[in-house]
Amino acid sequence: MAGSKSVVIAALIANGAIAILKFFGFLLTGSAAMLSETYHSISDTGNQVFLLIGIRFSERERDRRHPFGYGKAQFFYSFLVSVFLFGIAGWESAKHGYNQLTAGGHGGGGHAGEAVEFLFFSFQPPAWLDPLWVNYTVLIGAFVFETYALIKARAEMKRQIDRNNWSGYREAFRKTSDVTTLTALTEDTIALAGIVIALVGLVLEQMTGNPFFDRVSALLIGIMLMGFALALAWENKRLLLGESLPTDEEQRLRDIVMQNEHVDEVIGFRTVYFGPNEVIVFADLQFDPALDTEAIDDEITTLESAMQDTNGDIRKVYIEPEL
Repeated sequence: MAGSKSVVIAALIANGAIAILKFFGFLLTGSAAMLSETYHSISDTGNQVFLLIGIRFSERERDRRHPFGYGKAQFFYSFLVSVFLFGIAGWESAKHGYNQLTAGGHGGGGHAGEAVEFLFFSFQPPAWLDPLWVNYTVLIGAFVFETYALIKARAEMKRQIDRNNWSGYREAFRKTSDVTTLTALTEDTIALAGIVIALVGLVLEQMTGNPFFDRVSALLIGIMLMGFALALAWENKRLLLGESLPTDEEQRLRDIVMQNEHVDEVIGFRTVYFGPNEVIVFADLQFDPALDTEAIDDEITTLESAMQDTNGDIRKVYIEPEL
């Protein structure tokens, strides 16, 4: 939990600073790609706040109304993040880029000396300002901040990969229940990709004198954000609905049960995530009829310990002996 929180705090600081840099870059240059990146960073900053709320809420002690604790709060708030990433950063970026493209020469790609309109006010950049160097400086600064946040997120995810013996980030994306770290890692990755796209668009605009490249960069950034937001939403949905452990990991637990010489049959076996790295196991087992009650209790304790030793995410094991 501490690792996830440090990742989110690092991303919050980085994205807050980047949002301010990009917004002033947009005001000074009127770049469509820079406005899209501003939307992106504002959304990311708000998203980190939601993730911190989810972490704080999930740390509450279990009570009568929530006997298994509040761990799923992180799944819920991470799902909200994916919605906002799609709706604010992605949609607004794509819409702005599309409007600039279809507006042609009247959409305002942004040059120094031209008035820049944003929401309800207009800003007149100084005539001497070189928009090229403003944009480059802002984006390079943003790249540095995002790299710092990404290093923190990658280090935490790498720790989880090593702990679970996963093959790499692809398997971690499919199997991890730490959606907070997953969300931060995804955001930081696409943020760096967005910066690269914006830089390419600006360089091509400079080389050709055609604002089309800046505007299409904004559209591409928006489409990319919406795509990743949908992927994040899907990953959070599976956990919100009560997904079990991956098949191979659940099978290892079943094997532990079946290898016990006093278990005659596994009648029912279920696992479910109730929070990041928090798994509960339910098993209906038929034991050897020759065992008395005390012996069955001893075998249940043995099985619980063996399963928890095999998977450190297991918080509770409920075994029901069947007659």
